Amino acid sequence: MNEQNKQVYHPGEIVPESGIYECDCGKAHEFNTDVKGHRFPPMHHDCPGGGWKLREATHAD
Repeated sequence: MNEQNKQVYHPGEIVPESGIYECDCGKAHEFNTDVKGHRFPPMHHDCPGGGWKLREATHAD
């Protein structure tokens, strides 16, 4: 796992790389697809996590 995969991005921050992000609560149950340049969404109402971690980078076409 590279350093970027360990970075936690908080709701409202700018997405640095398009990809599939997972919540940081450790349950790996919440996933979100985000596009570079957009803002990260709020955490889901039932998720105790505080941010998003890159799970898999994707290419925005």
